Amino acid sequence: MTASELPPGATGIITIDLDVIAANWRALTALVTPAECGAVVKADAYGLGAIKVIPALARAGCRTFFTATPDEAETARRLAPDARLFALDGLLPGAAAIFSANDVAPVLASLDDIATWSAEAARTGKRLPAGLQIDSGLNRLGLSEADVHTLADEPARLDRVDLRLVMSHLACADDPTHAHNETQRANFDRLRAFLPPAPASLAASDGLMLGARFHYDLVRPGYALYGGQAFQGGPTPVRPAVTVEARVLQVRTLVPGDSVGYSATWRATRPTRLAVISAGYADGFARALSASSGQESGVVAIHGQRAPIVGRVSMDLITADITDLTTDVAPGDLATLVGPGLTIEAMGHAAGTIGYEVLTRLGPRFTRRYVGGAG
Repeated sequence: MTASELPPGATGIITIDLDVIAANWRALTALVTPAECGAVVKADAYGLGAIKVIPALARAGCRTFFTATPDEAETARRLAPDARLFALDGLLPGAAAIFSANDVAPVLASLDDIATWSAEAARTGKRLPAGLQIDSGLNRLGLSEADVHTLADEPARLDRVDLRLVMSHLACADDPTHAHNETQRANFDRLRAFLPPAPASLAASDGLMLGARFHYDLVRPGYALYGGQAFQGGPTPVRPAVTVEARVLQVRTLVPGDSVGYSATWRATRPTRLAVISAGYADGFARALSASSGQESGVVAIHGQRAPIVGRVSMDLITADITDLTTDVAPGDLATLVGPGLTIEAMGHAAGTIGYEVLTRLGPRFTRRYVGGAG
């Protein structure tokens, strides 16, 4: 967008293209058919706004959504009243009544979860929907092998559970050469054979790129829906859905020897033009994107030209070296932080993290603008 279109007083803007998110879901659906393609919308749809993203996906045809927490599940139910909803974090204390009231299927990950959900079913007088998560080798949430055998030996533990899904989660799906992927797939097949028949799900955004053997009945993309490209084996058939821009507040001229930012970690070695930009770590742009003299780090783009970040990223401000830009830069111009040629993966790599963290940490101070997604 142009600087003149930025709302008065806004330091920056996050543009979210709902049509692209819907198109990404359709592209992934085509890739995994005949398996169903759900959508993971936890963490406020990866920071992009569940209140807009969920209806856009529902209009595109998505019928199964995954949240993490009870609050997220309640929001998703309001936004997608006819959808199947699963809550991935299982049963937090007090969550059972919330889930049963909103027709949300918790993904049960322990024998205690199963007992708690069964007690809620007894209270309501009906069998309640749920998923079961098997730990196939990630060693986070999930039923252990011993738990699975207990359920096989004592099937009455599931009498009050309407089992809608048996799932697990891959640890190394971003790397298609990693042997752990096949180990987990084999473990998943072996352990789910002890459980009652139910639809199965193993793959999320990267796992669905491993091929049909990993698709089962349902895949659960999250990051890929929003344009993420974490899979190392080739491009996922999705497009970036997010652009982040911030105002240039001031342009400064430095002489050789002048330092920039806290702790004077970067010094000019030539006459330098500097753009001061209204974004910082309070807006989700990590301090690790800072650059000391002789060290490269993050970049921005102004008028389509790249400019390296120099000095420390502070709470509210970034400074970029614009000396080599061939166009004038003035206060009020927009600097692109995420956009064409500046992917969330590249920013994550420069900050020593991953694009998932970049996306979910975009701060609330920037105005969010939604395009597309008309009902």
